[in-house]
Amino acid sequence: MSHPPPEPQDQHYFTARPATADERRDLTVELAGRRVTVTTARGVFSGDRVDPGTSVLLPEITADDGEGHVLDLGCGWGPVALTLAMLRPHQVVHAVDVNERALDLVRGNASRLGVAVRASLPDDVDDVAFTEIWSNPPIRIGKDALHELLLRWLPRLAPGGVAHLVVQKNLGADSLHRWLESGVLPGTSTTRTTSSKGFRVLAVRREG
Repeated sequence: MSHPPPEPQDQHYFTARPATADERRDLTVELAGRRVTVTTARGVFSGDRVDPGTSVLLPEITADDGEGHVLDLGCGWGPVALTLAMLRPHQVVHAVDVNERALDLVRGNASRLGVAVRASLPDDVDDVAFTEIWSNPPIRIGKDALHELLLRWLPRLAPGGVAHLVVQKNLGADSLHRWLESGVLPGTSTTRTTSSKGFRVLAVRREG
């Protein structure tokens, strides 16, 4: 089953420099159990709210006093990365996106909330292994591109590490689960941990 390509109005989410005007605005949202104000903009994923899939993923992020590196893959304006940084003060939080406007927003929002996030383009990420990867992956880039994205990043899980992926059921959550379990990522296992509001959270765990 192949997924549809991005709609014309969505294509700027997956480009380095969106063509839409950089119209920024404040948005009040709940992250890590707190009402906070962040800055969003046109031309980034879900620029006017917390995306429904992300809202299913966020409650899965728990407080942790441990150390290590964690990754928000496809960060947008930063709800996942900011939540990680607020709940995991001793972990190094990385936020990755191809959209430079999104990265600028994440940096500004982290500074505004007084937390540390390393926001980077994919090729600029530190050469580290991640104890966790969190992602609302860009399903609409198409199945082949999505698989390529996951095959690039999931092997960077540390031994015993886990990736949490939220995927809409009617956009291929079950087929993605089958693909992840097909042997494309040796030494990993995939389970469904949450099913809510038409979304499923898949946990890809690396043996360790």
